[in-house]
Order: sequence, then C-alpha cells, then structure tokens
Amino acid sequence: MQQQTDALLTVDQLANFGLKSPEGPGKHYVLDTNVLLHEPGCLNRFQDNHLCIPADVLSELDRFKTEQTERGANARRVHRKLTEIFGPQSQVTKGVPTDGGGTIRLVIYDPSLCEKSSKELRRFHRIFPDRERVDHRILACTLLLAEHVDPPVVLVTKDLNMQLKARAVGITCEDYLNDKVAPQDSAKREMVRLMLDQNELQRFASSGEIELGDERTSELHVNQYVLLEAGEKQTIPARLGLGGKLVRLVVPEVLRIPDGNHLKPLNLGQKCFIDALLNPEISLVTCFGQAGTGKTLVAMAAGLHGVFAREFNGLTVSRPVVSMGDQMGYLPGSLEEKMRPWLQPIYDALELLMSPQNAKGPKRKRSKSESEGAQQKPYDDLVNQGVIEVEALAYIRGRSIPNRFFILDEAQQLTPQEAKTVVTRMSKGSKLVLVGDPDQIDHPYVDSRSNGLVFTRQRMRGQSFAAHVSLSRGERSDLAEAGASLM
Repeated sequence: MQQQTDALLTVDQLANFGLKSPEGPGKHYVLDTNVLLHEPGCLNRFQDNHLCIPADVLSELDRFKTEQTERGANARRVHRKLTEIFGPQSQVTKGVPTDGGGTIRLVIYDPSLCEKSSKELRRFHRIFPDRERVDHRILACTLLLAEHVDPPVVLVTKDLNMQLKARAVGITCEDYLNDKVAPQDSAKREMVRLMLDQNELQRFASSGEIELGDERTSELHVNQYVLLEAGEKQTIPARLGLGGKLVRLVVPEVLRIPDGNHLKPLNLGQKCFIDALLNPEISLVTCFGQAGTGKTLVAMAAGLHGVFAREFNGLTVSRPVVSMGDQMGYLPGSLEEKMRPWLQPIYDALELLMSPQNAKGPKRKRSKSESEGAQQKPYDDLVNQGVIEVEALAYIRGRSIPNRFFILDEAQQLTPQEAKTVVTRMSKGSKLVLVGDPDQIDHPYVDSRSNGLVFTRQRMRGQSFAAHVSLSRGERSDLAEAGASLM
C-alpha cells in the first residue's frame, strides 16, 4: 500500500485560510458557537490575544438568527458586531486589530485541501469520521491552526462533550470564565453570626437597631442577614441597613390570604426571606434553596399578600422552559396552555394558598352538576382579570413591567444574558424575585457558577435595592428533606 505524504499548504493558502499568525505576542483563542451565543460581548474580553472565529461558526449562527428568542437576538448581535469589526475593506482572514491590542480573524477549514497537508487531521478523522458535524469541523480547524501558528492555541467552549473530545485529540480547551462567579458565591452558606455582649443585644431588642462600627461589619454588605448572639440561646436575626446600622426584621406572624390559607414562617431562613419580600425598599430578591425549603410557596404567599394589600397591580409568575431559547410555537393551544406543564408547580402553590381549609379524608361522591361547578379553580377569576399573569420568558424581550410582583422560579436555568433581559424589564413599582437551586442545572451550557441566578446575585450584591437569602431547612416533609439530602 502506498504511503500518503503531506502536501504542504502554500503561503497564500495559509493567509487565505487564516492560518498565518498575526504579529504580536498572545494566545490564539478559537471560539465555539455556544460562547458567542452565551455572551455576544465576549469579543471584547480577550485583551491582547488573538481571536479566531471558524467559518463554520458563522454557518451555525445562521441557524439561530431568525429566532424571536434571546438566542436569536444574541446571534444577530454577533453578526452585527463582526460586521462592524471587519468593515467593508478588511481582509477577514488576515486579522483586524482589536481595542485590547490583539486581533480577530476568521479561520477556514477546507477538508479537501487541509487533510492532505496534515497527518494530525487524518488521525483526527479516523477517530471522529463524521466530517459534516459542525463540532468536528471546529475541532479540526483548531488542530490545523495549532500546526501553523505559534502556541498556545486554546479552544473556548461551554459544551462539556466537546471539551472531552478536544482533550482526547490533544487540543487545549477551556470554559468561558468571564461570567463565572467564585465558588463561595454559588454556595448556600450559613447565616453570618455576630457576637454581642448582653447589653448590646438588649439594646437592639428594645430599640430595633444598633450600630456596631466598621471594624465589626466591614465584611458585610447592605441588606445582608445576620444572626446576633450573646450566648448559646440568646439570638436575634437582623439585617444590615443603609448607613451601617443593623435593623430588626419586620415579619408578620402570618401572611394572610383572603378566603385562603394563611402562611406562617416555619424557620429563621423563611423569616429573613419574608422580610426581604415585604420590604418596599427592596426591589430585587434572590433566593437559593433545595427542593422542599419553601422558596416558591413563600414567594407566592408574599406576592398574593402584596397584591391583596394593593401594593402591586398584580402577580406575574414564570419558569424557564429549559432553556429560555426553546420554541413553544408548535405546542397546541394558547400561550397559557403551552406553558401549563412547566408552570404546574406554580398553579399547585396558588391552589394551596387560595383554597379554603378543607377537612381531610375521603369526599362524598358529587352529582354531575356539582362536578361541573367544581372545575372552577380559586385563582381562575384573578387570572381572567389579569391580576395573576402567566408570562412566557421566550417573549419577554421589549416589554416594560410596572407595578407587578414578578416571581421567576427555577432561575438557575437561565444564562447570565437571559437573567439580564429579565432584570431590565422591571419598571418602577415592580419587585423581582429570583428563586432556584444552583445545584440543580438542566441547561447544557451553564453550571452552578455561571447560571443567571448566581450571576444576578453576585453582580447586584451591595446595591441598596437588592437582598439575598439562602434557605437550607426543608419543610415539605421529613421524607422530602431526607430525599434531598441523602439521595
């Protein structure tokens, strides 16, 4: 059998394919499509390094640019940004200077020519023979680039499977880290404890506020919840207010729902959560908590409490359809009917809170007329009047939402860009509540440190209008608590 020899690419081919290294030091970063869709602004994040965009990435962006979703909007932003960077006169494969001192260029992978010039590419396609798969073409493009430019060459992708494939063939690979929070910022930490003497704690208990000085509160931020203690059994929760004063929580004994079930806070975490939810000076509340801690139910109760007290014009609730970019147009029925399967936990909470307390045990058999009347849910009238609203996140772009209590459940399924879209929709008089569990991620391109919930909490921390609470104690049942912690 005749041995295949490498046919070297010419100097012109190297330049035309974007394989010639630009002048100047710096790494060569190859960007995967999901990084650009995740954060279109990433093109400005690589300082004095060389950015390489495979031509196949542009083809993949074309698939999404017509979507009327956050993903489609991001694809269009990338196209506009690249058009602006390259301009009409630029040679896109030879590199255009960036503001940070690096360059950006397109890189072309032509299998008919490039495979003949590279033993590594032929080996790669023996391992991954599907040449039409975009992921494989981007990996092949990165391998080819690494052979012709000064190292290092790094593939940046948020696709975990692609990272594994890259490492299998010797490609240096990294996640996009710009919007990742520190590990401690995504953890559900215990409440900070501050030691006071007996007199200080008594003074706080009687006056409702105390100022401890910067040396004792310097590591706290505005609206952080702490536990003041003077001995093992003498503790009082507090919140750090503006001006450095610790203030007493304002929590009613129960949240009253007219003609429904009242909700009583069952633990310290829920008391802190209710204090933040009812505080008119706080317009953004983030909450971490595993299943069964009551984060959704408490938020719903506080929202209904505020609506019935006429503090808000209505209650808007939603959950991501993992991910927010997914289309729902092919599902049958109205928008509410399409969202119903994903929002069923919200309807369950509404029914629990708004239904009169019923006796336990079996119910007598109803007549046909009684059964037809029983189909009416206690919240249906408020939904029909628009007081309670179901909002599809896929269609939230461009909206302005004033005077609403807006609850976004399962917010850990959002990307940071999607979370920004939701936050920037809130108008005056609205309160936004983001709840979720950073450890329960179904979205393919975010994790416990890069999802929209932890990103929003980290970026908004210290703002006078923002508060955060972590719930750790399960209250659904002993079974649910054991399942969440042991299984």
